[in-house]
Amino acid sequence: MSDFHTPVLLQEVVDNLKIKRGGQYIDATVGGGGHAAAILKLGGKLLGIDCDPEAIKAARKSLASACPTTFWRLARGNFKNLEQIAAANGFSQVDGILLDLGVSSHQLETAERGFSFNLNGPLDMRMDPELAVTAADLVNGLNKGELTALFKKFSDEPRAGLIAEAIVKARRQAPIKTGAQLASVVGVRQGNRHPATRVFQALRMAVNDELNNLNQVLPQAVSLLRPGGRLAVISFHSGEDRLVKNFLKDQKIAGNLMMINKKPLMATPAETAANPRSRSAKLRVGEKL
Repeated sequence: MSDFHTPVLLQEVVDNLKIKRGGQYIDATVGGGGHAAAILKLGGKLLGIDCDPEAIKAARKSLASACPTTFWRLARGNFKNLEQIAAANGFSQVDGILLDLGVSSHQLETAERGFSFNLNGPLDMRMDPELAVTAADLVNGLNKGELTALFKKFSDEPRAGLIAEAIVKARRQAPIKTGAQLASVVGVRQGNRHPATRVFQALRMAVNDELNNLNQVLPQAVSLLRPGGRLAVISFHSGEDRLVKNFLKDQKIAGNLMMINKKPLMATPAETAANPRSRSAKLRVGEKL
């Protein structure tokens, strides 16, 4: 396990990718290298991809202790360019591809990355620090209608309009620059779930263009798989899961994929107790025909 991130559904991923010795695998969201290390330990050869330079650094450290570098390569980039990155690294046809769509523990726990409402860092939320637009730009630049639509689209926030109105009112006094400022505008915690949870999720997904990137990577992943190769996708949001589910269904109808699990695999009670962030994780798997 990497200090950067605790991988979710680790055993389920390994089991469903059916790792074989000498097979080629792509972890397109390598994070701290937890899933990747498990693939390597079972004899797979691996290409790890991530747009976060800190993740690449952490994965390199983690994988170096797991396996000689002759068995793995790392590439910094966005998985929306999966085919291009794979070809540049000698992975033209592969036996398995993993997409873990979650935020890493490191990103959530590093205040200056701005992903968490529990830490008083700048409203950034860029997974790739070279992206031009931050969460603060959206919070302070979009009008009420645009903010409302964003919160509805990306997080199904039932109070989207009220929250957008509160944000517009608050920023008239001063720009909203930190996570703590935004969280206080959205509301005070009552119970286990902070009222800002969905707002932060929506902003992160918009800043990183996550749904568009996912739409782009899925057909590329199918194209890269050998017959019998498997695509495994871990999602944490209903919109992502719905997109993956519908894609797999369409690929099944087209005769390209077989769906391995009709219902998504979820974390066990033991895993959710040890890692509460795993409770919303859903794993769907398809096999290339």
